Amino acid sequence: MNKTQASAPARLPKRRAADLAYDKIETLISKLEIAPGSPVIEAELAEMTGLGRTPVREALMRMVSIGLIVQQPRRGLRVSTIDVMEHLDVLATRRVLEQLIATSAARRATDVQRKALLACARKMTRAAERGNLDDYMTADQELDHVNHEACRNQSAVKAVVPLVVQCRRFWYAYQHEGEIAEGAAAHLAMAEAIASGKAAEAVVGANRLMDYLELFTRRVIDT
Repeated sequence: MNKTQASAPARLPKRRAADLAYDKIETLISKLEIAPGSPVIEAELAEMTGLGRTPVREALMRMVSIGLIVQQPRRGLRVSTIDVMEHLDVLATRRVLEQLIATSAARRATDVQRKALLACARKMTRAAERGNLDDYMTADQELDHVNHEACRNQSAVKAVVPLVVQCRRFWYAYQHEGEIAEGAAAHLAMAEAIASGKAAEAVVGANRLMDYLELFTRRVIDT
């Protein structure tokens, strides 16, 4: 290995077009730019995302499989609705999965992934300081990708992804009840715990994040 190769920074693997399409469509839905209950038209999404219809179609089918988009007879695809009262059940289920994912990531993450987790969490902190919710949510999505890849437990990831999307959309819908700096601090604490490589600390970090999301949800329910 020559000096150039040795000094070149390690990079995370490039993502597929369908994954990029999924992220862009998820962002549109999470930010309520495509409202709950709205019809989903493949050609329009291809134009909005700037990606081809094939990756968009694959992304939509993944969203159908996790319940973010529903397929209705004779009515086509529609974005699922938000159920406030069921959201605490979503969080209770997600908590268990986040504990498992954090533990696995703490044990299995590469050095590159540990650094990437911290970088994403710090981006969230900087976005919170600026009050930029869009940048905050983009960094949040990036952190999830790294964490899910680092844990190397696809069963847990497949189970948690639809819950994460529901939480992200819930946050956008009721952001007036949230405190973005508090959310950033919770994400950073989890990222630091996972990056430390200590499974017990990673569980504590995951619980801190879920405690924050549960408190936020209870504020929404109580208003």
